[in-house]
Amino acid sequence: MELQTHTTTRGDEHDQAPTRRTRTGSPARNVAGSLAIGVFLALALVAVVFPGATESVVTGSILVAFGIGWGAMAALTTRRTSQAQRWARVPATAMGVTGLALIVFRPQEEVLTLLNWVWPPLLLALVVWMFRQMRRSLTGRGRWLLTPVMVVLALSAIGGTSANVSELRVSHEYAAAPGTTYLVNGHRLHLECRGNGSPTVVLFSGLGEFSQSWAGVGEQVSATTRVCAYDRAGQGWSDDVSAPQDGIVAARDLHALLAEAGEHGPYVLAGHSIGGNYALTYAAQYPSQVAGMVLLDSSSPEQMTEIANYSFQYKLMRRGLALLPSLTRVGLGRFLSVGAGMPGNADAEVQAITSTARFARNGRDEVSILPRLFEESQALTTLGPKPLEVVTASENLGTGGWSAAQARLAALSGNHRHIVVQSSHEGLLMELHGATASANAIDDVVVAVRTGSRVR
Repeated sequence: MELQTHTTTRGDEHDQAPTRRTRTGSPARNVAGSLAIGVFLALALVAVVFPGATESVVTGSILVAFGIGWGAMAALTTRRTSQAQRWARVPATAMGVTGLALIVFRPQEEVLTLLNWVWPPLLLALVVWMFRQMRRSLTGRGRWLLTPVMVVLALSAIGGTSANVSELRVSHEYAAAPGTTYLVNGHRLHLECRGNGSPTVVLFSGLGEFSQSWAGVGEQVSATTRVCAYDRAGQGWSDDVSAPQDGIVAARDLHALLAEAGEHGPYVLAGHSIGGNYALTYAAQYPSQVAGMVLLDSSSPEQMTEIANYSFQYKLMRRGLALLPSLTRVGLGRFLSVGAGMPGNADAEVQAITSTARFARNGRDEVSILPRLFEESQALTTLGPKPLEVVTASENLGTGGWSAAQARLAALSGNHRHIVVQSSHEGLLMELHGATASANAIDDVVVAVRTGSRVR
């Protein structure tokens, strides 16, 4: 009996030996691999599977990917190492289920804003629990790999609450529109006009801009004539709409807005960047309402084909801008805002409003319709003798095809002037020197309209 017992024990040890060998893998290596899985899947889902998607889908995709990463950590460390991290199943389930719910149900802005008050404290509590579990079950380099991840999650929770407070402050401090809002086509649009004289100048904002982005230009132009800046649907103080608007719908809105506000054309249209394409589309739809035009480093109607590498850049923009609403929700909006150097109160207004999730969402929506906008702006083939001034920022002269495209824009009118200004693209509105050059160009066209002379 004793011999039999001894033999059985040796047999048990022999059977267990392979199991011990399979659990001698490096915990740190398995932790690192799991984290890499999560990051890789997040990039793949956002950039390939759901490019340019809505905020709920982008956030949901990231959560699902990270949930898979945490699940992989629980499975790999349990099977391959002696330091099983079974607790990782909890964040895997929490993130995976939440992410799937966001992708499937796709809640709108109001629900996402409400949820943004709920998830930060829950995430912070989860991080505290995860950190304690990690301290109990993981040692060595694996712990050093996970600790920064925990810190990032905790900062995201804190940043989420900070973002909520900031958005409340913005909505309270800047609730009053500097101009007037009018009910147009079922939604309210904001229009701010100042100055006196004719012709009235109408300003068209570019991507990532709104009415107050023109403060530096408008202040100067208003000294010589009437000038109006407006917010397209979803921008600034204008209402949101259910779907992104193309150039023709935006032109219809603007035409009705100017009529409702009692403004009288024909107008001098001034557009910056893609605002130039909105101006061109408006001119094609309502030619009798156009007295002249100013294009400030405007995008080309043939932007997708004329500008080197723009098609590739556009794909990157769609993916990058789709991330911004989600990043803003975790408190990064203040680092994404623009507007430093604007005159008076406009500086604070622009920086505050461009830091919000709503503004980021509008940018994502607007970039999604750019190919259609470019096509629609091609409908304007000539301005005839109407005065046109094209201003090109020196920064973009090195971009392949940009100079030629600017020259083709100038050729839309037999009465044109084309100048190059030492400025960045944004500086034509945001910097004093560039804003002054833009205002001078608008004044040139206003004078040409008034006197019936050539623009100079």
